[in-house]
Amino acid sequence: MPANLPDSRQRRELLGLGLGLGTLLTGCAPLPQPPQDSQPRFAYGVASGQPMPDRLVLWTMLTGSALPAQVEVQWELAADEGFRNVVARGSEWAEASWSHSVHAEPGELAPGRWYWYRFTAAGQRSPVGRTRTAPAADEMAPLHFVTASCQRWDHGHWAAWRHVVQEAPDLIIFLGDYIYESAAAPGRVRAHNALPEGRSCRTLADYRARHALYKTDPALQAAHAIAPWMMIWDDHEVENDYAGLRGQHLQPDFAAQRAAAYQAYWEFLPFPKSAAPRGEHMRIHTRFDWGRLARLICLDGRQYRDPQACAKPGRGGSTTVRQAECAELEDPRRSLLGMAQEQWLAESWNPAQRWNLLAQPTLMSRAVAQDRFDPERAQVWTDGWDGYAHARQRLLQTVLDRRINGCVVLSGDVHATYVSELKADPLAAGSPRVATEFCGTSISSHGWAQSRTDALLEMYPLTRYGRADERGYLSFRLEPHLLRAEVRSVLDPNDPASSIRTAARFAVEASRPVIQRI
Repeated sequence: MPANLPDSRQRRELLGLGLGLGTLLTGCAPLPQPPQDSQPRFAYGVASGQPMPDRLVLWTMLTGSALPAQVEVQWELAADEGFRNVVARGSEWAEASWSHSVHAEPGELAPGRWYWYRFTAAGQRSPVGRTRTAPAADEMAPLHFVTASCQRWDHGHWAAWRHVVQEAPDLIIFLGDYIYESAAAPGRVRAHNALPEGRSCRTLADYRARHALYKTDPALQAAHAIAPWMMIWDDHEVENDYAGLRGQHLQPDFAAQRAAAYQAYWEFLPFPKSAAPRGEHMRIHTRFDWGRLARLICLDGRQYRDPQACAKPGRGGSTTVRQAECAELEDPRRSLLGMAQEQWLAESWNPAQRWNLLAQPTLMSRAVAQDRFDPERAQVWTDGWDGYAHARQRLLQTVLDRRINGCVVLSGDVHATYVSELKADPLAAGSPRVATEFCGTSISSHGWAQSRTDALLEMYPLTRYGRADERGYLSFRLEPHLLRAEVRSVLDPNDPASSIRTAARFAVEASRPVIQRI
């Protein structure tokens, strides 16, 4: 099938992806297998990710009780949804030590085309997933993608994912806070699973249980099954506001906690085997090209960062401080990405591409709460890029110096939508614009009062749009000379069947970093 969107009949079929099990199969490999009973063995659905021109990653996880330590899982990849033309097949061992997850990596695929995939184990067949490869290096193919972030389970339902499935994009870019480690709280829309002593996630069992809960959501399963994903994390996959190996509570065992969180993250998501964590480390920063159209660069904003400036006594994590009272903010050696990743990013930009897309976790545009009558009272939130202003300026100055084409920053984290133009030096009146930023709101996590966002819009005219009272995602269509973006906002975040509206539309030309409202 060509790389264009499916026709209406196929589109209707795709809406059911990820919802329920397929028919039973016989003839599995003669290895120790769990009994062929009524337990669903693919209860968390399927997923794909990391699309390259010739390869990608297929994911699933075996579920249910009485699973052996090792189970052989068969996989198939077909050029049609009926699996009449199977182009690749193989098997993987699902091991208990990795939560019986499967990360298959078919290669030698055709570039720029759609595929369908499924798994078989224990006499059962998984739901069918739809995925695609990236275009060939010399192809100028358009890209339809969405960005999303911050899907806190107990803050609302995820109707937004239902509408992503209906769009059937080429690619889904998730920008962090896939799970929330928070303890269960009463009176929520739906409850986080309770952990011992009512605490937040700390152990491998805790993080596995939290990921498993999130994976039961049918809308999220369908979104994973509709298109390949590229993913980065932010803080809540481990702990709120952590930085490097420093936890919010300065706990001495935080390295072990982070290692547990990273392991569960890899187990439950479509990352390649090469990304499997080693100790407390897991590499997620990466880059790849969408033909000759765009380079996508994905950053890690947590693992290598310096601790937030001027933390409260006896605490890690972030705070809000008066800028004039925190000398650490002016230390040019501090980095949000870590110096090694900063250097890797500087080498990753591709001036030959029409577009350079930067997927990173938090708001990059300036959002310091200023007092127009008393500059000494300016307030800085230390967890965001404002808390690492010199690092932000180094990044944007490199974009200017290397004349990077079509630089678009894709952000999340702050539970609000901001659409902004970025200057190389936000404090210099004559500094040129070098990039645009589309910071998407949350799938469900609550935002702050809209009045605070309105105040920021008054202070920063280069921020063209700001809404903290909307939940949803951003939808983009990228062509050689133009990026079109839509702010998609669900009408009722507490209703899993909520309808959606397009709250705003924007356009950016590849040749100049200026936001146009359309």
